[in-house]
Amino acid sequence: MADQKPWQDILDTVPQQTPFRFVDDILELSENHIVATYRFPESADFYRGHFPGNPITPGVILIETMAQAGVVALGIYIIQQQSSLDEARKTISMFTEANVEFTGMVKPGQRVTVRAEKIFYRHRKIRAKAEMYLDDGSSVCSGTLSGMGVAA
Repeated sequence: MADQKPWQDILDTVPQQTPFRFVDDILELSENHIVATYRFPESADFYRGHFPGNPITPGVILIETMAQAGVVALGIYIIQQQSSLDEARKTISMFTEANVEFTGMVKPGQRVTVRAEKIFYRHRKIRAKAEMYLDDGSSVCSGTLSGMGVAA
C-alpha cells in the first residue's frame, strides 16, 4: 500500500489497543532508538477525575506511553530484525521497571513525542533511556524503562 506508514506493521503488533494504546505514529526506528508520537484526546475518560476543572494526564499514563514506545515497539522491532515479525507477534511484552523524573505536565489535546535509546537488549530483555517532550520542546519526563518479551 502506497499510503501505509513505514512502521505500520510494528504499530499493528503493539499488543495494547484503543483506548489503552498511547502510540499514534513512529517517526524514526532503528535497532538502537525510536521516536514516536501520541496526542492525548480531550475525551479520555481519566481526565474526568484527574483533576476536575484542571485536567492533566496522570503520571502513570505518561510512563505507560514511554514504555509502549521505548520498550514494547522498540523491542518488537529488534525481535523482528533478529528473527521475524511473526516471531515478534508470538511475544508478549512485560513492562518490568521504571525510574522516571517528571518535569512538566500534559494537558488534554496535547501531543507528546517520545525519544528512546536502547541501553541494552539481551535474552529478550530491553532497557531504554527515554524522554518525553511537548511540541514546543519542553520536557515532560525522562528516565529508564525496562521490559521483557515472553512467549504468548
